[in-house]
Amino acid sequence: MSERPRDPGRGTRQSGEKRRSQSQERRRDPRRVPRPARQAPARTSKPRQQQGFGSTPLRLANPRARLRLVAVGLTLVMLVCTVRLLQVQAVDADAFAGKAAVNRYITLPLAAERGTVSARDGSALATTVDAYDITADPYLFTRKQSKVRDAPERAAAVLAPLLHQKRKVLAKKLAKRDTRYVVLARQQTPQTWRKIKKLKAEHATKSPDVLAGVYQEKHAKRVYPNKELASTVLGFVSGDGKGGAGVEAMLDEDLAGEDGKTTYAQSGGRQVPTAGVREKAARPGSDIELTLDRDIQWSAQQAITDQVGKSGADSGYVIVQDTRTGELLAMASAPGFDPNDISRSKLKSFGNPALQDAYEPGSTSKLMSMAAVLEEGKATPGTAVTVPNRLKRADRSFADDVDHPTWHLTLNGVLAKSSNIGTILATEQLGRTQRRANKVLHGYLRDFGIGRPTGLGFPGETDGILEKPGNWSASQQYTIPFGQGLSLNAVQAASIYSTIANGGERIEPTLVRGTTGSDGRYAPAKPPEKRRVVSPKTARTLSRMLESVVDDMEGTGTAAKIPGYRVAGKTGTANRVDPHTGRYHGYTASFAGFAPSDKPRITVYCAVQNPKKGSYFGSDVCGPVYKKVMKFSLKSLQVPPTGAAPARLPVLAGQGQGG
Repeated sequence: MSERPRDPGRGTRQSGEKRRSQSQERRRDPRRVPRPARQAPARTSKPRQQQGFGSTPLRLANPRARLRLVAVGLTLVMLVCTVRLLQVQAVDADAFAGKAAVNRYITLPLAAERGTVSARDGSALATTVDAYDITADPYLFTRKQSKVRDAPERAAAVLAPLLHQKRKVLAKKLAKRDTRYVVLARQQTPQTWRKIKKLKAEHATKSPDVLAGVYQEKHAKRVYPNKELASTVLGFVSGDGKGGAGVEAMLDEDLAGEDGKTTYAQSGGRQVPTAGVREKAARPGSDIELTLDRDIQWSAQQAITDQVGKSGADSGYVIVQDTRTGELLAMASAPGFDPNDISRSKLKSFGNPALQDAYEPGSTSKLMSMAAVLEEGKATPGTAVTVPNRLKRADRSFADDVDHPTWHLTLNGVLAKSSNIGTILATEQLGRTQRRANKVLHGYLRDFGIGRPTGLGFPGETDGILEKPGNWSASQQYTIPFGQGLSLNAVQAASIYSTIANGGERIEPTLVRGTTGSDGRYAPAKPPEKRRVVSPKTARTLSRMLESVVDDMEGTGTAAKIPGYRVAGKTGTANRVDPHTGRYHGYTASFAGFAPSDKPRITVYCAVQNPKKGSYFGSDVCGPVYKKVMKFSLKSLQVPPTGAAPARLPVLAGQGQGG
């Protein structure tokens, strides 16, 4: 019987099972003392080769190198983070904070309330009412912030009907990339802002909210409650809130005040209420009190507007001045404009022609020539002057406004009848030579304010034109004495007569009476400058001579008589230089004077440019205006008649006193 083949792994399996059994017994018996571990028998290379390993024993690599590498990497990362943290929080902290603030904080201006302009009685001529500037932050309309590509177009479509602007114009403003602030529309009514505010609330619940970046600034609207009254004096305020003409421009810095600003945090176009607000309060502008009397201004403006329309003239102006103080009580021009709506007015209407027009005054200027003759002692009111129908001088022949036989007049008669020839003959007595006479007359003209600023500082004001006597042409040296060849403005012309009315002392015209600052304190205007031009005696004599122009039947100004009052006046009719062609075309009609002549209180001056209907003589065109405005002014200021009899100086040579 043959033996069964021996299983080579059998013994091994039995041995393994035996060892596992013994190990379990040892774990179950805690009292058993563990035996020393037996040394494992050395393995032959044959089984290793059978298991597929090489002949080199397998060993674990040393981990220290890898740990060092990881540690160095982590250290570098931490170092970079630390350096960056220091840079952000310490070195560049302000820069990053600024960049964050650009997106988080909004800074808006706070418009200062513009000061009120009032008449001398405190009635408002220019004031302000609540209005709003509609503004926007273009950054919030970018695609990144609004989450929509066409946010500017969508917002413009909503706002255009309310702001009465074109959608393309609004969209272009909202799409700007170089600013955080644009003005969409200025001086909108509170009702308009309430409608926009309601739309903003509706869009805030939608996605996207295309009106989140629309805001408002309270920006008062300029209002002129009397419309055209004194409009050429007041001027207007332009769309950017600055004075565009007149007093609004002249005193813009005082009226405007100083704008403030407010800064607040925003999120999604809405203010964050818990973030706080930084605000610099605006300083309101000063209130300006003018010397104008509202009622007298109204009377003057009505009178000149009616006359300009009636005579078909280009323009006209009336000046009313207090002879004692130099204050301008009225400065009316026609045509005027409504500063509440300048879009409907012509550009040429925006100025103040009473100060900006330079024109040749004509015979009203003869008062200065007579003042020079009397002050220099070259004649008296009764000095006889023989006046021919024509007078040859230089290269031409001079005449009066009407043909006449040879007149035998007194110096007073020369003024009363407004003789050009008689005035030339009188002023020739100012010097032994014509050159010397010209120099003396020029000095008086300058003293009366011709060729000098009025002192008002009004924008665009003209000084007039008065050449130096050495530059007078052959004809000018004879035309200047009767008011041709020199030019002035209406305020200068009125000031000439106020100087005589004030006893020969010129008081610089004034338009501003005082200001009330933001602190509520009233400060009167600086006292005007004064200058003696002629003596009181000469001034009184001239006043009596001017009475003859109005009171004597030989005078040219009888249309200006006012019952109960002694009136001094002078007519003027001058050839007019056309501003477009530079040539003589048409006439300037004027009338100037004061009352009561023996105790002067008010000066009135009227001029009408280029009357084309009816008469063009100053007595016919401006005489009635002078009378109407003077009567109203005397009554308004409650100036009583003096009750004294007129002087009645002789007009004709050989005529006795009172004849």
